[in-house]
Amino acid sequence: MTVTSSAGPDRSQPSHGAHRHTRAGKVGHGKAFWLIAFAYMINLAHSAVPAPLWSIYQEQHGFSTFTITVVFASYSIGVIISLFLVGHLSDWHGRRRLLLIGVLTGAVSALMAVTSTALPVLIVTRLVVGFGIGMVTATATAYLIDLHGRARPGASRTRADIVATVANVGGLAIGALVGGLLAEYVAGPLRTPYLLFLGLLLVSAIGVVLSPETVELSRTRPPYRPQRVSVPHAARGTFFAASAATFAAFGAFGLFTSLGPGFIAGTLHEPSRTLAGLAAFMVFGAAAVTQTSLLGVAQRKLLTYGLLLMPLGLIAVTAAVWQADLALFLGAGVITGAGAGLLFKGSVSTVLGLAEPESRSETLAGLFLAAYSGLALPILGIGVATRFISDKTALIGFTAVLITLCAVGTRRLLSPRHTASAALPSTQARYESATDI
Repeated sequence: MTVTSSAGPDRSQPSHGAHRHTRAGKVGHGKAFWLIAFAYMINLAHSAVPAPLWSIYQEQHGFSTFTITVVFASYSIGVIISLFLVGHLSDWHGRRRLLLIGVLTGAVSALMAVTSTALPVLIVTRLVVGFGIGMVTATATAYLIDLHGRARPGASRTRADIVATVANVGGLAIGALVGGLLAEYVAGPLRTPYLLFLGLLLVSAIGVVLSPETVELSRTRPPYRPQRVSVPHAARGTFFAASAATFAAFGAFGLFTSLGPGFIAGTLHEPSRTLAGLAAFMVFGAAAVTQTSLLGVAQRKLLTYGLLLMPLGLIAVTAAVWQADLALFLGAGVITGAGAGLLFKGSVSTVLGLAEPESRSETLAGLFLAAYSGLALPILGIGVATRFISDKTALIGFTAVLITLCAVGTRRLLSPRHTASAALPSTQARYESATDI
């Protein structure tokens, strides 16, 4: 789940001003590119580790479905707070500094998870994880683009875009799978995965320290302000349509990283932790494959593919839960992940074409507010509903809401009048990596 850092002007290019300086690293830009990609992937993987563990929390601590959704939602709240308060600051304070703080914040959250599994601590831990991820995702993509440009001047940015997507979405997939494997085969399933990633996070922090700064740091910086949100007045209808589609896409991802493992262990009668991790791995893996394989595909096609695939996948997921069909559940997850990834990618491309260049970061911030609200609110809705109706019945309502939002949003987005607009090439390129999950 990525957003580029873009609060201010492009400060990644060398400057000869007397009051600006960069900080050299211990490694060159080419090696630093891979060190930052590793840090990016490890942080996103760490954020996804609990996906196959939620059913264990339910078994050992008696957490209800509603409790799991509350814990899960705290992560989204942390991301939103971080994106709007600090995620944009690397333009002024440096990529390396902000990324290092984000990585160390993740390490603190891993240490908290190792030391306690109590519910209040778990909620705060997920809030801290989200806060760190907000800094990491807002900074790492921009950092990778900067390093790629310095290491390969004049080269296409395709490599940076692909690596950023794989590190982000692939990291989520790997984290869920590793969490499931460790929960299945090692002792202390609620502590060992976090202990492993605590070590990996500290290793990745060393890589960040060794990397060179790419932003020209000014000794005089503008006054602090949170990230602003701006919606183009003349295109509010299209913006809200894109936001609705994005809300639905992230809601679909949230299902597989929160309640999906519970459906597998309970309704589908498959207690394997590895299988729970594999399900989330397949969903995010499908999103990563479609996003990287369809780079350069027209916005209208991305939206069309997403509109067809995601509702089809959600309907199949619901049918699989009602029929207790594991194979159908896994296959439907792949379809849902692919569709949600494309729908989000197309929605971001749409938003980038709506605003003036100087306000695009503010408009994109509004879209990400919708995205992370979608990650939390529909899942919370299921949690509340399960206090009155069965999980399977609540899933029907969840699917109906997401499909409705998807249909309403994309119907407007697929209008030729709205798909014809496009961002200016130079600015579009700067923000293109924001289409990662």
